[in-house]
This record gives sequence, structure tokens and C-alpha cells, in this order.
Amino acid sequence: MAKTKTTFFCQSCGTQFPKWQGQCSSCKEWNTIVEEIVQKEEKRNWKQTSSKKTANIPLPVSEIEINKEHRIHTHNNELNNVLGGGLVPGSVTLLGGEPGIGKSTLLLQIALEMQQQVLYVSGEESQSQIKMRAERLQNKNSNCLILTETNTQNIFKNIENLDPDILVIDSIQTLHTNQIDASPGTVSQIKETTAELIKFAKETATPVLVIGHINKEGTIAGPKILEHMVDVVLQFEGDRNHTYRILRSQKNRFGSTAELGIYEMLGTGLREVTNPSEILISEKDSDLSGTAIAATLEGMRPLMIEVQALVSTAVYGTPQRSSTGYNLKRLNMILAVLEKRAGFRLGAKDVFLNITGGIQVADPAIDLAVVSAILSSNDDEAIPQNYTFAAEIGLAGEIRPVNRIDQRIAEAEKLGFDKIFISKFNKYKKDNLGIQVVCVSKIEEIYALLF
Repeated sequence: MAKTKTTFFCQSCGTQFPKWQGQCSSCKEWNTIVEEIVQKEEKRNWKQTSSKKTANIPLPVSEIEINKEHRIHTHNNELNNVLGGGLVPGSVTLLGGEPGIGKSTLLLQIALEMQQQVLYVSGEESQSQIKMRAERLQNKNSNCLILTETNTQNIFKNIENLDPDILVIDSIQTLHTNQIDASPGTVSQIKETTAELIKFAKETATPVLVIGHINKEGTIAGPKILEHMVDVVLQFEGDRNHTYRILRSQKNRFGSTAELGIYEMLGTGLREVTNPSEILISEKDSDLSGTAIAATLEGMRPLMIEVQALVSTAVYGTPQRSSTGYNLKRLNMILAVLEKRAGFRLGAKDVFLNITGGIQVADPAIDLAVVSAILSSNDDEAIPQNYTFAAEIGLAGEIRPVNRIDQRIAEAEKLGFDKIFISKFNKYKKDNLGIQVVCVSKIEEIYALLF
């Protein structure tokens, strides 16, 4: 009879304690420590039979051979770009996101589009429910096999019989293993089931895609070690009231984390958005005050986004400062610069800022567009729709240069803009440009040129 041991885990951060206590000393959360029974016995491989594996020997760095990395294309260009070119054999990818954002739809759509054999394991929905979603996606792929199971031992028995090329798990919080006597979703079960999936992926060179739930703080539920164990962590973001979704990479052992993919949620599934600038710039019949177009970058992809500002006299005693999609502290800093350095009296006025499209922007290059939109709304004078901006604002009121300005200029030229305002300290290629580049150094100069 195997020896059993009772341990205490924090459900928030996964820290283990020898006895119960009210507050976790690691994450400082209260009442998150619960008792779990861990069955100590010899861990078996994901297969029931023992596999013969040659032992690794240490090698000098100079003698290690580098094999060319083979990637499996998913027939989804946005996901391929985020992953760095496709799925790496033997990799474990974790996809997180809010409930109802479209995680299951995205992975089922990818599974139906793959030419390789895919085993889609669902612990949340029945086969008939998945069939209804597949019919809505209008894709009838016979290479995608659906399995509704939560026990990892039964899943691996089916894997041995089917030998799939790709494995999809929906979701990791629903799985449980017989190795541990604990409920599904607990810290010990998530750690053990993930370890079994990683062992299977590495030994068979099979890519594994895993869906993870998130908690109320917006992070992936379960122990933080879950994100350390997997190879790739993807975050699926967006507002359920809007149709657009953004796929970001938070961790990628095989590529850059600067890429992002943009999708549009339709009745027939997720549509890839190849030109995001068109959806982020709203159509208007006439020029409106308080709007400016910024040339920003998300990873390696240039985007043209619309910045909207509203400046009005404060009705209540304290002026309101509100921003959507833009850092509120940075907005307050820019307003202080306009007040102190440029002489604009905005201290007694309400200022509201919005980035269209429901996206979050952290690129400081949109500072000049924010300033222009605020001044446009303050004077109630419209900025021409064919003007765009790409510069950072300093605390002294100076207009600072930004990186990769040539890529921003090329994107603005491609989309038909006539003028782009940048810092005069930026170095850029001046040959054969179909757009006028206006270099400025202070806020007063941009105000004189626009108004």
C-alpha cells in the first residue's frame, strides 16, 4: 500500500505549507490554503509500458549540433506569426483568456483546418455540442477527432491507439490523474496533469495546445508554475461587446513575444484581420474635432489607430480625467506638460481620452497624437483626416524621437496619408517618399502648424 501524505497548498500561488495557516506568506492572500492528499508512489510514464531511453551525456558547447527547427503550419497566419512561424514539434502551448472570449472556438477552428490528424480532448462540452460548433464554423474535416474525457490515463490510452499528430486539451483545469487523490482544478492536479502532458509531448515530439482558465485578477488560474512549465503562453484578449480579438504572446521559447494577431469574431468563427489599420480608424462623413491618427507599432506590425479626446468645462468641483485604452498616469503627465510648459489652461477642464477599436496601447509614440487630439478638442478645430503623428512627449515639452520611424512612415504612405509629424531628431530615409514628413521639436510648433 502506497504511503499517503497530507499537504497544504495555496490555491492562488501554489506555495506548499506543512500545516494550515490563514494567510499565505508568499502572495499575502487570505483563506486560500487548502488541504490536499498527495499519494506518494512511483511515477509512471505517460505510457503504461516503460520506454527505453538513452541517457544524455554532457557535451561542450562547441560540439553541440544545431538542428534546423521544423515547424508545423497551422493554416492560420495570425497564429503562425504569434508563434514565430508555426507549431514546434514537442512544444506545449498554453492559451488563456476570459470566459466567452473565443478560446475554444479558436482552437477548434485551427484543429478543423489542419491537414494532420488532430485529437481534440474536451472536458467541458459533449461531443454533440462540439459538433454544433463545428457546423457553425462550416468546416468538415475528417482529420479532427473529438474525445470527451477528463482522466489523463484514459486520454493516453486513446492516444496510444490513434497516434495523433497534434493534441488539443480543453481545458487543463478539468483534467485529473489517478496518481493524486485530489479534485480537478486543484494546484496538485494541475501540476501533475501538466507534467504528464509535457512528458508526452517531449517523448513523442507531438505539439500540445492547452486551454487555461483565468481567475478574477485576469491571470491564468492555478499555480504560477504552470506558466513556467509550458513552452509558450498566449493570451486571448478583447471585449465581448466588441467583435475584435487580440492574440498576444506572453512567453515564447521558440520566438519573439512582440508579435500579436488580430481576429474578428463572426457568426461563422474567427476571421483573420490582415490590415488592422482599416478597422482601427473609423469612417467619418466630415472632419470632427478631437480626433487624431497615430502611427504605432505592436511588435513588428505597424498600426494606424485613431485617438479621440473630449475637453469640456468641469461641471463639478474637481475636473475629471478618464482614459480608455491609454495609461491614465501618462495622460495626467501630458496634461501637466501642456499646462506648465506650453501654457494651455486645462486644469479646470474635464479631459476624456479613448483609443478606438477597444485595444490597449503602451507605445509612447502616440503621445503626439494624444496632445494633438486634446488641443483640437479644446479649440474645437478639426485636424485633417490625412494627417498622422508619431513622436513622444518629454517632461520639458520637447518632442522626442521614436524607434523604427521608417516603418511607421512606410505604413502611413501605404494607407494614403499626406503628412506625418515626427520629431526633428529622428533619422529617416528621405528618398522617394510619397508622403510629406514634417519635423517638429516643441508643442508650440505643432500647435502653430495645425491650428
